[in-house]
Amino acid sequence: MTETVSRRQRAAGTEVALKQAAREVFAERGYLTTKITDITAAAGRATGSFYNHFASKEELLEALLRDMLASADDLVLDDAGHEADFSKLSAIRWHVAAFWQFYKAHLPEMIAVKQASMVDPELGQRLQRIMSDDDQHMIDHFAHLPNPPADPLVALSAMNALLEGFAYTWLVVNPANGQTITDETAIDTLANLIHHGLAG
Repeated sequence: MTETVSRRQRAAGTEVALKQAAREVFAERGYLTTKITDITAAAGRATGSFYNHFASKEELLEALLRDMLASADDLVLDDAGHEADFSKLSAIRWHVAAFWQFYKAHLPEMIAVKQASMVDPELGQRLQRIMSDDDQHMIDHFAHLPNPPADPLVALSAMNALLEGFAYTWLVVNPANGQTITDETAIDTLANLIHHGLAG
């Protein structure tokens, strides 16, 4: 029994090490040029051990995304500042700030998701499905608007595209050219645009 528990603990430790190594290597080399052997070397594990946990680099990326979103959901539940009433600018600003900080905290993984989706549309669809699991929660926020959108899923997709595109531009593309923006400016710009678009 003790030996079985020990094996499980070692396996769990290996999975955690592989995920952490993937984050580090993605940040250093980018998702597209990272090889599985790069990840296992960074984790200090044998290459064969990778396949005891993941069938491919793509499956590892999906696991990382699920972990990130689960962690973000836990933070939302624990934050007393969370508001669901999207008729209020403060509620939208809270959600924008949460997204912005999430994107910054997981920049290598978010870049990896974008790169992976561009080169592998099927993987991109799977990643999108993982990210859309929380759509209904967000759609419920629209019910508080004076004039809720006729098709809330379309409105949500537009909002998400604005958030993701703006974050990628100002946290990835423009900094490489020496252009930066403060968190407050980014969050206020996005929140005001979204609130105006939704609440008028």
